[in-house]
Amino acid sequence: MMGYLKYVRQAWKQPKKGLGKAYQEKLVAWRKQPVTVRVERPTRVDRARSLGYKAKQGIIVVRQRVLRGAHTRPDIKGGRRPKKNTQRRVVSKSYQLIAEQRVNKKYPNCEVAGSYLVGEDGRRQWYEVVLYDRDHPVIKADKRTSWAYDTRGKAARGLTSAGKKSRGLRKKGKGAEKNRPSKAAVRKKR
Repeated sequence: MMGYLKYVRQAWKQPKKGLGKAYQEKLVAWRKQPVTVRVERPTRVDRARSLGYKAKQGIIVVRQRVLRGAHTRPDIKGGRRPKKNTQRRVVSKSYQLIAEQRVNKKYPNCEVAGSYLVGEDGRRQWYEVVLYDRDHPVIKADKRTSWAYDTRGKAARGLTSAGKKSRGLRKKGKGAEKNRPSKAAVRKKR
């Protein structure tokens, strides 16, 4: 016998097939909404619960829209060197990490627990980010969420799961010698 979350997980593996027309309708509605939207309950209950979501006070879910494609500088100012005159900027950050950081900026009193993809089209991706309100008494009292009280700016420092992946910290041992303590620190040592 399977629990209901297993069925939800299966449906989200191929959302266009598993969720059908409901998925398309969601995307149409989300395109009209603002970039950052606080949602009442998570779209993907299975992923949210695996990241520590519970329907209780102090835990909120925010949907963030991120543009796909190249990261470009808005305007070139100062300097005429060819190196300066490019609008392309290579950022070794995933869209997921960018979404987490933008949500964290919008909700400075909260700490990012994690995030997951809920939809994408040709131009945009939508992520839902689970946040803990660090000063809420319910969050402080629960031993599974009390870490948020002492932590500041996990997303900004690249300490969430998406951040660690972008920094290459999922690998250990051979082949990952130059990832720790960070790629920048290793470059400075040379």
